[in-house]
Amino acid sequence: MLYFAYGSNLHHFQMKRRCKDSVYLKKINLKDFKLTFRSKYRAADIEPKKNSIVPGGLFEISKSDEKKLDVYEDFPNIYRKHNFYYYGKKVMTYTMVKKSTFKFPTERYLNVIKQGYKDCNLDIKFLKRALIS
Repeated sequence: MLYFAYGSNLHHFQMKRRCKDSVYLKKINLKDFKLTFRSKYRAADIEPKKNSIVPGGLFEISKSDEKKLDVYEDFPNIYRKHNFYYYGKKVMTYTMVKKSTFKFPTERYLNVIKQGYKDCNLDIKFLKRALIS
């Protein structure tokens, strides 16, 4: 199955450790969404926003990888699954169930995401923009 990462799972080493079967395919943009950070965990989330994009990584994952991600993302309590189509192919990602106000991420978590942006060759301006919203 195809999985879209936009937060700490962009970090290739961390993603491989978490999901041993995962294969990074390429960077893609999710249109009409924006990146934010929220909840007591100060974790990454996406929310609908017209004319905005969230850059991320497209991964091929196995069923067992999906189960591991479900546990890591605390599905369905903290995150729920959101499906979209990319060139006719179904892609799964996670969005937070409760949409609390913006909370600045921890430095450690943010550094993992920054490394993920490097790993996937994403434009850091989108991450910087999310941190000032």
